[in-house]
Amino acid sequence: MNNNNITVGITGVAGFVGSNLGKYLINEGYKVVGIDDLSYGTLRNIKEIERSERFTFIEADVKNWNALNSLKADFWVHLASQKIPRYDNSFKTLNDNEAMSNNMIKKCLNDKVKLVFASTSDVYGKNKDIPFSEESNLVLGSTLVKRWAYAASKMYTEHKIIANNQENELEYTIMRFFGSYGPNQNTTWWGGPQSVFIQNIIEGKDIEIHGDGQQTRTFTYIEDTVSGIVKCIFHSNSKNDIFNIANNPEEEVKIAELASIILELMKKHNNGTNLKLIPYSTFGNYEDVMRRVPDIGKIKNKLGFNPIWSLREGLAKTIDWQTSLLNR
Repeated sequence: MNNNNITVGITGVAGFVGSNLGKYLINEGYKVVGIDDLSYGTLRNIKEIERSERFTFIEADVKNWNALNSLKADFWVHLASQKIPRYDNSFKTLNDNEAMSNNMIKKCLNDKVKLVFASTSDVYGKNKDIPFSEESNLVLGSTLVKRWAYAASKMYTEHKIIANNQENELEYTIMRFFGSYGPNQNTTWWGGPQSVFIQNIIEGKDIEIHGDGQQTRTFTYIEDTVSGIVKCIFHSNSKNDIFNIANNPEEEVKIAELASIILELMKKHNNGTNLKLIPYSTFGNYEDVMRRVPDIGKIKNKLGFNPIWSLREGLAKTIDWQTSLLNR
C-alpha cells in the first residue's frame, strides 16, 4: 500500500508531539487527520502543514463523541492528555483522560483500526529498580498525593486497552514516553523543566528548580520520539505490545545539571540568571521521582529503534527554536 493511501489520525495534533508527528507523516506522503481543542496546542504549531491537501484539521474536544466519530483514519495515535496536576487538583486530569481514552477505544473498536496510545514513563513511579523495562513493576505513591493521578490515569487506560484486546480484539500499541523535548514544546511547566529553564533565561528570570535538583531524568529529542512513534504505528512487531520510547540511558541527567547545561548553551542570552531551589512543600503534599532511566532494549530489538540525538545537541536545537519565537 502506498503511503498516500494511508490516513493516520492524531488526537492533540496541534500540541508538541502531535504537530511534529503530523509534519513527519505528511512529508513522508501519508494523509493526516488531526483533532485538537487548542487548550494546550496552538495553530502556530501546525502552520507548516495546515495548507497541505493531505492534512485535515478539526478543532474539537476528543471528549466530543460526535466530532470524533465523524473522522476516519486507518490508524489512530492518541496523544491528547491532561498532565501531572502540579498546581491544581487532580479532577481534570482523571476525568478528562478517562473520557478521552474511552472515546478512543470505542472509536477504534467501531472502525476496526489500530489504537496507538501515548502513555508515560511516570507509570514506573517510585520503583527503585533502574533501568525501567516494559515489564518493570509500576509503583505509585499514596492516593493522598495528587501528582500520582496522572500516572494512575495512564495505567488505567493501559489496562483498559489490553482488556479490550482480550475481550473485543482491539489492536493496539502502548508507548511510554521519557521526557520528550524540542521545537513546538510548550514553554511553560506543561512542556517540562527544560522549557521553563530556557524561557526563564530569555525573560531574565531565575531558574527555579523544584526540590534539590538531584532528581534525574532521561530526555528524548522530539525527532527520536517521532521515529519511535512511527515504528509503533506501522511495524508489524509492534502489534499488541508496550514500548519505552526514550533516549539512551547513558543520557541520564540531574535536573540541576540540566539547568547548568542550558545556562552554558545560552551564555549570550543570560543577563544574570541564577539557580533557585523551590521546596516541594510549595506545591502542597507533593512527591517526586528521584531517578527515571529507561531500558530501550525491547524497542531496539523488536522495532529497530535507535535514538541518535545527544542531550546537548537536542538542547542546542531547542534553544534556537525557542529564542526564535522572540522574532515572530
